[in-house]
Amino acid sequence: MLMLKEQSKRIQTSVLNAAEKKVLVWLAARQPRWMTSDVLTLIGVLGAVIVAVGYALSNYSIQWLWLASFGFFVNWYGDSLDGTLARVRSLQRPIYGFYLDHCVDGVTMAIMCIGAGLSQMLNLSIAMAVLTIYLLLSICVYINAHLKGEFKLTFAGMGPTEFRLIMILVNTLFIYIAPLRQFTTVFEIFGKKVLLGAFDYVGVAILLILMVIYFRNFVCDAKGYAKLDPLREWDGQLK
Repeated sequence: MLMLKEQSKRIQTSVLNAAEKKVLVWLAARQPRWMTSDVLTLIGVLGAVIVAVGYALSNYSIQWLWLASFGFFVNWYGDSLDGTLARVRSLQRPIYGFYLDHCVDGVTMAIMCIGAGLSQMLNLSIAMAVLTIYLLLSICVYINAHLKGEFKLTFAGMGPTEFRLIMILVNTLFIYIAPLRQFTTVFEIFGKKVLLGAFDYVGVAILLILMVIYFRNFVCDAKGYAKLDPLREWDGQLK
């Protein structure tokens, strides 16, 4: 039977972390008795679905981006508050909570990326590339939680909350600034013409940032583990 000796140390160094913690504790203390961490997790998934629907419907009217932005808020509310509520009420379930929360994180990210990729603003290939590197980075985080007992939630001062706020800002800019929506460039890649808009460049920027974070952390972690588990010379005997 699986036993969890102790929870991994959560490492949060994002710009908004201190202020966000205070807000989440304040909200958790005011939740009704019927509200549970599982319900909040479901609310987070609902938020991701709202984001996806908002982006998909933006093909018909740019005003639907308001719905996508609202979805980011709903996703933050559920995803960020579920663990805080359990801690405030002293009802932590470290094994179940860890498993459920981070499995659901992958699902919600997939929903949001697919929804954004179905809009006319973001190329689906770019959206899938962002999803891929996000999942690769998540794998590294989970492995480190097991090997080092550290669960790193933020990179370069950025975390999920900052990402949501950036996307809400981008959505707002696209709603109000028509030239952003109209800007396009054409590239030829392997003989195929690819049309990129301003939102695609935002996606490419996010992709490049995630790639740099992933490869930097991969190299640093690999070097650290190599020192902990050094290469030994083979004595010529098969065991």
